[in-house]
Amino acid sequence: MSITTGSHSTRVATFLCILCILGAVVTGCVPMPTAVEPPVAANATSAPTTVPAAAPTATPTVMPDVYWPTNGWRTSTPEEQGMDAQKLAAMLAEIKERKIDIRSLLVIRNGYLVSETYFVPFLQHHKQDMQSVGRSFTATLVGIAIDKGYIAGVDQKILDFFPDRTFANLDAQKKAMTLEDVLTMRSGLEPQPEDPRYQAMQDSPDWIQFLLDKPVTDPPGSRWNYCAGCSHILTAILQKTTGMNPRDFAEQYLFKPLGISADKWMTDPAGLPYGAGGFNLMPRDMAKLGYLYLRKGQWDGQQIISPEWVETSTQTHADVDVNAHFGYGYHWFTVPEMEGYAALGGGGQIILVIPRSDLVIVTTARTEESLFELFDKYILPAVQK
Repeated sequence: MSITTGSHSTRVATFLCILCILGAVVTGCVPMPTAVEPPVAANATSAPTTVPAAAPTATPTVMPDVYWPTNGWRTSTPEEQGMDAQKLAAMLAEIKERKIDIRSLLVIRNGYLVSETYFVPFLQHHKQDMQSVGRSFTATLVGIAIDKGYIAGVDQKILDFFPDRTFANLDAQKKAMTLEDVLTMRSGLEPQPEDPRYQAMQDSPDWIQFLLDKPVTDPPGSRWNYCAGCSHILTAILQKTTGMNPRDFAEQYLFKPLGISADKWMTDPAGLPYGAGGFNLMPRDMAKLGYLYLRKGQWDGQQIISPEWVETSTQTHADVDVNAHFGYGYHWFTVPEMEGYAALGGGGQIILVIPRSDLVIVTTARTEESLFELFDKYILPAVQK
């Protein structure tokens, strides 16, 4: 799978800049500088630190039907899970040779860690900034709120969640904007190509007011346009409908059941957790979200989120029209050529799920290289059965 760019129009250039912020998974989005190796601690070598994929204490001849990594992932050799260890080793060798600035890379097959590598000075227990991967967590919380009846459904109008507010540029299109339009990045709200990180929003005293005061420039639901602030509207809706701080809601209904420990969740001036990310997780905990979706929302005897939400969230609802390799679901990118879907964050933060191969792949990084090309070259061909 060669992920390359297409048209060179102004909108494409803007989008490519945004994708570089998202996760830099598009080859050619900017001239590729020579990657810089991660800083080396005084007592460390320049080689990556790899957690050995050791066989369990008692290797079962028949893999158990299921186990849940709530308290920790089990490890296995690649061969035991039907993967070619040499291909995975070749991938790590190429990363080192090309000096790709990756901080961690995890490969999970059939629920077992078969490859787990941390590049110095990063270690397994280090919590890392996921960037926009957090959007997929926020969308998951919206799905849980719908399952529990706090939100009627994705057809609800956005402004109906804020009856106590008055917004500028009010017209029929803004009134028609739905929760699904925001989840699929088709809100129609005016984009800010010169300010892709919404610095103006962050400088404002009321982020929700800032966002929903913006004019609607496209009919909602008609056109995908990456909205850096739209995920924050979702956390405001969660707080309005559940009566809980979204972080508390996440702790009770998602983090605690999965055994996830998060910290440093950024908030807006009103104390509302930032819906587009802003919190740190260990890579192993990032992988748990992918595994939850891989297992259709089930976790250790609980249905954390409905299988219907999982299926709908990871289907293509919108075309990412400047790059045919991606589609967009409910705050998940879809990757049709890999028959998978991914949560993406700036600089190479990725949770990639490939259901047909029972794979979850996680990276944290600070790179502009196309990590998807590494996955396609080494990890997918490593699956043998």
